[in-house]
Amino acid sequence: MGSDEVIEMQDVWKSYPNGAHALQGVSVKIDRNEFVYVVGPSGAGKSTFMKLIYREEVPTKGQISVNGFNIGKLKPRKIPYVRRNIGVVFQDFRLLPKLTAYENVAFAMEVIETPTKQMKKRVMEVLELVGLREKAGRQPAQLSGGEQQRIAIARAIVNNPSVIIADEPTGNLDPETSWDIMQLLDEINFRGTTIVMATHNKDIVNKMRKRVIAIENGQIVRDQVRGEYGYDF
Repeated sequence: MGSDEVIEMQDVWKSYPNGAHALQGVSVKIDRNEFVYVVGPSGAGKSTFMKLIYREEVPTKGQISVNGFNIGKLKPRKIPYVRRNIGVVFQDFRLLPKLTAYENVAFAMEVIETPTKQMKKRVMEVLELVGLREKAGRQPAQLSGGEQQRIAIARAIVNNPSVIIADEPTGNLDPETSWDIMQLLDEINFRGTTIVMATHNKDIVNKMRKRVIAIENGQIVRDQVRGEYGYDF
């Protein structure tokens, strides 16, 4: 793996006990600072592709390197260390309901035992970046869907990861809020973070021209720089 590649898959297969193949012979390289959309029909293998990157799943065959680590062969004690450099954003936000916005973001730093003073400064910095510094004391139920997703993004970036994996981050949001979230992700990418985003949102992909990787039946069928969505479903 060269110095520019953050993620590399070589002939990656993911099979399940029932014989189904979620991914079949996938090979791809994603470079530092790229913004990549992963598109394709439901059940095509997009989520598996994403989960393999942050080691929620392990490949049946083939090799995956993330930040120089061979993900499939990681010793259990190394997994948290590798995940520190990968921020994950989900469609359903996954915030802890009883914690405030500040506490939800700080939690990601507490896990890696960040000193309190440093943690306070950094949490307020990222809340400022996502435009929610003044709502630090609110619980998720007191925030709109768009605000909850901004907090989820703040949590994902608080430890300065090199990669953000975003799985349908605008899936539960209205079009206007979706654009706000995309502008935020674009800004984070501009600051130097690699972003890999699975999406069904045709408008976003077609307007914000980035690299597009299309997956169908577990295989990459298209990989275009400044690509379009290219599907009608």
